Amino acid sequence: MASGPVILEMKSITKLFPGVRALDEVSMTVQAGEIHAICGENGAGKSTLMKVLSGVYPHGTYSGDIVYQGSVVEFKDINASEAAGIVIIHQELALIPELSITENIFLGNEVRGRFGIDWSEARKRATELLARVGLRESPDEIVKNIGVGKQQLVEIAKALSKDVRLLILDEPTAALNEDDSEHLLDLLRGLRAKGMTSIMISHKLKEIEAVADSITIIRDGKSVETLDVAKGGVDEDRIIQGMVGRSLESRFPDHTPKIGEPFFHVKDWTVEHPLIPGRLVCKQSEFFVRRGEIVGFAGIMGAGRTELARSLFGRSYGRFLRGTIEINGKEVHLGTVQQAIDHGIAYVPEDRKALGLNLLDTIEDTVVAAGLHKISKRSVIDPSAGHIAAEGYRKSLKIRTPSVTQGVAKLSGGNQQKVLLGKWMFPDPDLLILDEPTRGIDVGAKYEIYGLIQRLADEGKGVIVISSELPELLGLADRVYTIFEGSITGVVDRADATQETLMRLMTGSSPAKAS
Repeated sequence: MASGPVILEMKSITKLFPGVRALDEVSMTVQAGEIHAICGENGAGKSTLMKVLSGVYPHGTYSGDIVYQGSVVEFKDINASEAAGIVIIHQELALIPELSITENIFLGNEVRGRFGIDWSEARKRATELLARVGLRESPDEIVKNIGVGKQQLVEIAKALSKDVRLLILDEPTAALNEDDSEHLLDLLRGLRAKGMTSIMISHKLKEIEAVADSITIIRDGKSVETLDVAKGGVDEDRIIQGMVGRSLESRFPDHTPKIGEPFFHVKDWTVEHPLIPGRLVCKQSEFFVRRGEIVGFAGIMGAGRTELARSLFGRSYGRFLRGTIEINGKEVHLGTVQQAIDHGIAYVPEDRKALGLNLLDTIEDTVVAAGLHKISKRSVIDPSAGHIAAEGYRKSLKIRTPSVTQGVAKLSGGNQQKVLLGKWMFPDPDLLILDEPTRGIDVGAKYEIYGLIQRLADEGKGVIVISSELPELLGLADRVYTIFEGSITGVVDRADATQETLMRLMTGSSPAKAS
């Protein structure tokens, strides 16, 4: 643990929501100049604790004390915490895509001149801030034109513009590739070297192990322990043990596949980018899925995995050029999402909040949304049947919520993912396409979802899993297809699959024809 003075103490913080004790006497201490990680399963209370600290949940809505720089503070809102030097960067970035980098950095904190905003000075300061975070973009660049990794750096530049002394990052690398993640972690190390204090929430335990000075573990709304990384003995297994209350001997449930005959076959699938004529996002793709089989798809960011999945699911992405889909040996035409659903196909998107969920809906409405015919009589929905169905999935998927009438927006990321899985399990599809099904989810919830995927395969369904985590595909999939620049470059059986083999195929280094 860092040897600097204490900058923050949170003492016996308790936060209640209707029917839920989200935080129960949580305490933690942060030393000045350290990177302090907070780990715990989805729904453990990590983000809630940071929202208490940053004034999102103002003083009076919780019990307990926050001692910051030696004094008890009572923040009435997020502006009050920022004025004290505490800045939080949420998992969902708070940037306005249509504005420039400069405009985003100083939004609500404008650089004033004699006659209004001094844009010349704002651009100058933005350039200096971008240099601090290692971003070489023009300060006039529109935010929607840069990648997610660079947007994350813009968020940090925005925080630095506010004279931040305590920086809170909630899942900062959840949507980043390995290179962008490493760049951000290097940035945090650099800020630490200059005396910055950071609190980081992350489910990526390797990153926590690599960058954190100390780790506070929260389980079921309670602070369990704080680990001092410098003392040694802190690795992924030790963190997991604290998070779930037991050791996980294996990251994947034991499973013996029961693979049947091929039933889903894609041939010559070719799709053009929706906005760029001539750019192919899927190039003569061909693959098949057997009943009872878990098929992985691996590829670097931008390789075309999601584009392939969405274009197959009712042509919901890109401009279809040619190709065929055969189900049980018969060619089918899936020109709309409804036609895909009617033919027994389900797709769980990687961006659950933008593409998978209506955050204004309840859990109950979400679960039954893709299979209303199952709870309808003569086109009239039976509410009691919907409630019973949703309640069944709440129990079987272990969704942490007091009631299925609760809004999905109030759930943790892992529980939202379970609701989304329930939504697409309810129509009882033959093929489930799962795009990054465990992104932003803790190891305990991952284990549960892996078991669920295996059970679906054991029921005779085909499951496609798209994942950026190669260990996940190696531990879960029976076969893995690789994609590079829109083309399927190879397929590897589980027994022959290694990270090195897949990486070569994913980067086009050793192309092989899929079989």
